[in-house]
Amino acid sequence: MSATVTEQPPVVVIGAGPAGLAAAAHLVDRGIEPLVLEAGAQAGAAVRKWAHVRLFSTWGELTDPAAEKLLAPTGWTKPDTKTYPSGGDWAEQYLQPLADALGDTVRLGARVTGISRAGRDRIVDADRADQPFTVHVTHADGHEEKVLARAVIDASGTWTTPSPAGGDGLPALGERAAADRVSYRVPDLNDPATRARYAGKRTAVIGSGASAFTTLAALAALAKSEDGTGTHATWILRRGLSGSTFGGGTADQLPARGALGLTAKAAVDEGHADAVTGFRTEAIERHGDRLILVAEDGRHLDPVDEVIVLTGFRPDLSFLDELRLGLDERLQAPLALAPLIDPNQHSCGTVYPHGVNELSHPEEGVYLVGMKSYGRAPTFLALTGYEQVRSVVAAIAGDRESAERVELVLPETGVCGGAGLFDQPTADKTSDGGGCYAPAPQLIQLGTASSAPSCCP
Repeated sequence: MSATVTEQPPVVVIGAGPAGLAAAAHLVDRGIEPLVLEAGAQAGAAVRKWAHVRLFSTWGELTDPAAEKLLAPTGWTKPDTKTYPSGGDWAEQYLQPLADALGDTVRLGARVTGISRAGRDRIVDADRADQPFTVHVTHADGHEEKVLARAVIDASGTWTTPSPAGGDGLPALGERAAADRVSYRVPDLNDPATRARYAGKRTAVIGSGASAFTTLAALAALAKSEDGTGTHATWILRRGLSGSTFGGGTADQLPARGALGLTAKAAVDEGHADAVTGFRTEAIERHGDRLILVAEDGRHLDPVDEVIVLTGFRPDLSFLDELRLGLDERLQAPLALAPLIDPNQHSCGTVYPHGVNELSHPEEGVYLVGMKSYGRAPTFLALTGYEQVRSVVAAIAGDRESAERVELVLPETGVCGGAGLFDQPTADKTSDGGGCYAPAPQLIQLGTASSAPSCCP
C-alpha cells in the first residue's frame, strides 16, 4: 500500500468517459493538474460496451471545445459534424485520442473505492473544509493507494448499475435466479453468439426509452432476416400507449431520436412485437426452459425465451458515503438540479441552463457531473455534460464569473412528461389545453438496426 502526497494536490476526476475527459481538458486549459481515475482497461470503457449502438447526436454535438483545443496540436481532425457515430466510433475517434493527449494524467484499471476528508469522517466538523480529500483507489493488480485531492469531479456515470425489472425498483422475484436468461443491455446482433441467442426466439423487452426502441428495431430487423424466422418481441410498458410513447417523432429537434421512436412503432405495427401495457413486473418464473413474467396485478404473460431489461440506470453512491452530499430523495441527483430534470414533472421544454450552482453540495469541492449528475433521471445529452464540467472547473479555478455564466440550449423533445410512473394516455396534453404534445408519429420503413442513429446522448 502506498500514499501519494504532493504539495498541490490534483483535482481527481473519476471516470475517463466523455464528461470525465472533458473535465480533465478544461483543468489543463486552466493550468490545474488533473488526475483521471478510470476503473476500466481503456478510456471510454463504458462507451465501448455499447460500441455497436449508433448515437442520435451528430459529431457536432459530441466533442468538447477545450478537448478540441488540447487535441489540435496532435494532428487530430474532427469527424464530419453532420454524421452520426456509433459508440465505437466515439471511443476510437475522440475519447481515445483525448486520453492519449492527456497522457499520464489518465490512470487505467484504477477503481475508486472511497472518498473522504483527510482525518475526518462524515461526522467530524472541525476544520473539515480545510482538509484535502482522500481518495482510496484499488488498482487492477490488487494494490491499494490513497491519493490526496483538492477537489473531486465524479464523472463515473451509471452504466455499471442498471435498474432491475421489478416495478417497485427492486429485482423481480426470480430475477436473480433467471440471470442466465436476463440481460440489461442493448444486444449486439452483429455478434454471432448474441445473434444466435435471440434468433428465432421470443424475447420480452422491458422499458420505454431509447434503449428499448433500439432493441425493438434490432429484433424486428432480425425477424426479417434469413436466419431470424420466428423472432418475436413482447414489449412490456409500465404505462399505457399514448402519443408520447414513441417519443417526439417529427417534433423532436434531434431528428434521429425522433426517427428511432418511429422504428419502434413500426416494429409493433408490422407485427414483430406485441405491446403489453400497464404491466409492472413482480416475478419472473421458470417453466422448463422458458420464462413467464408475472405482473403485480396477477397477469401472466405467455412464455418467453429471453428477457431484456432496459428500465434505466441508477448512480453508484457507495464510495461517496463519507461525503456530505445534498441529493434529491427521489432522483438521487443534486437538490438544485433535480426539479429541472424530474421526469414526474419535466415538460417538453428544454432543460434550464445549469452549472456549478445546481451541482454543488454541502461538501464543498465535490461535484457529480455527466450522467451521474442526473441520478435516475433519463435523457442525458453529451452537451449537458460538457457545459457542466466547464462551469465546475471554472469554479474550482476561482473564476466565479465564468462558472455562473452558463449558456446551455438543448433540443426540444416534442414530448410532454417523462417516465411518469402512472401516466395515463391523456397526459400527452397539457392541463391548460396548450399545444405541447407531439403530432401523431408517421410510420417509416424499418431498416437494418445498424443504419439508423439510435441512442443517447
